[in-house]
Amino acid sequence: MARFAHTVTVAALDRGWFEEAAGALVDLLDASREGPGGSVVLADGRPVEGLRLLKGRHLRPGARYGEVPAVPEGAGEVPVEHAGAGAGDSPGAPQAVVLRTWRPSHSVEVESLVEEDGMSLKVGLRLSEPRRPRAVELSLSGHKPGGGSLYRFSGRGKADPAAWWAAVDRLPSAPPAARAPVSGRAVHRLAKARLTLTPRPAEDGSWRITVVLSMRGRWLLRPVGAVVLFFARGPVERGLREAAESAAEEWNTALAELTPLHGEALRAEIADALVNPDGATTL
Repeated sequence: MARFAHTVTVAALDRGWFEEAAGALVDLLDASREGPGGSVVLADGRPVEGLRLLKGRHLRPGARYGEVPAVPEGAGEVPVEHAGAGAGDSPGAPQAVVLRTWRPSHSVEVESLVEEDGMSLKVGLRLSEPRRPRAVELSLSGHKPGGGSLYRFSGRGKADPAAWWAAVDRLPSAPPAARAPVSGRAVHRLAKARLTLTPRPAEDGSWRITVVLSMRGRWLLRPVGAVVLFFARGPVERGLREAAESAAEEWNTALAELTPLHGEALRAEIADALVNPDGATTL
């Protein structure tokens, strides 16, 4: 088994602000309605950018949403039922987002279907008590049509916000939490991988987050996997470090701009991000 680890320092997030922001987002979406042409419209009448209801009833189980592609001037309007139907029109973009559950006080569950580089991906996301998130669960499965078992993989991840807050509320001198509040596993025919994020408070009030990636081969291929990982160790370590540092930088930038906002100002910023992602200051 190969193990890679890297620690980054990020600005601390206030739990009250996090729950206020989550509640504001859920309330904005819960108050939205279906508009002309299947558009999703906020309570103030502004449409959510690029999002269309393709099938079913808005915010009801089974509702299917997609992104309507831009129509060249003079080409006419794209019918809603054809929006998002072409797998090659927008590589990496969701072809459809299906709402499985919408109970804002209990759980929200969505499933996203994506086509990218010839791979078919299904991504599931479930939030427990989304207004004050208690658990976040992610599932992922992928395959290449006609590609056989070597082109299949799956993964699952889970975040426990309560365990996260408990970990960062410890004294800086205390040992890190025994169980990582964020973890994920991926399985392929040839190998398994596990990723964990464990936070702890720093003396200056910031957070130090340790990212650990463990990889191992499966069955009779373990010796082969060990050889491959031996030669790939440098690139994997570098990739993990660069990804963690980049994520930390983006986190710090976003928090510096967002956390001063509260109440109606925060709600307005989130609404602006929904209707004009490119024009929003942060989201």
